[in-house]
Amino acid sequence: MTTAPLPDKTAVVVMGVSGSGKTTIAGILSRRLGWPEAEADDFHPAANVAKMHAGTPLTDADRLPWLEALRDWIDAAPGSVILTCSALRRSYRDVLRQAHARVVFVHLDGDHEVIRKRITGRRGHFMPASLLDSQFATLEALQPGEDGCVVDVGGRPDVIADQAMHELQLGG
Repeated sequence: MTTAPLPDKTAVVVMGVSGSGKTTIAGILSRRLGWPEAEADDFHPAANVAKMHAGTPLTDADRLPWLEALRDWIDAAPGSVILTCSALRRSYRDVLRQAHARVVFVHLDGDHEVIRKRITGRRGHFMPASLLDSQFATLEALQPGEDGCVVDVGGRPDVIADQAMHELQLGG
């Protein structure tokens, strides 16, 4: 993956399938860097949440307004930010990259069964474990030319955050 010198405004998008640890890692990065964070899940329209809760995968048409809202949030932020977002396909990441910032991705990658166990163990989330297979099927790894890194989720969260910060040259 590529990295570039840090411009005035950076958006770190912590990406991966549901249950990969996006919220945890984003929280650590936000605290360490002092940058505000947002959960992409909070930007979903009610219709998307209802579909996912019913076990129906979202279509690209469902996702586009959501991705545009995330891009607009990055643009509206006065400085650098952290965002959790599945960003499963390159085309979704391309929408986020339209923001007026350096948009970098931390792809949290891990074993299918480890992530399935995490999902089945959590409470109060609208994303059922039954949709995990469709997320893995949709997932496109970061490609050459995409600014970002891939980090295995098998380690401790602080070590995962350390690796991401080092690979993306964040925080000195």
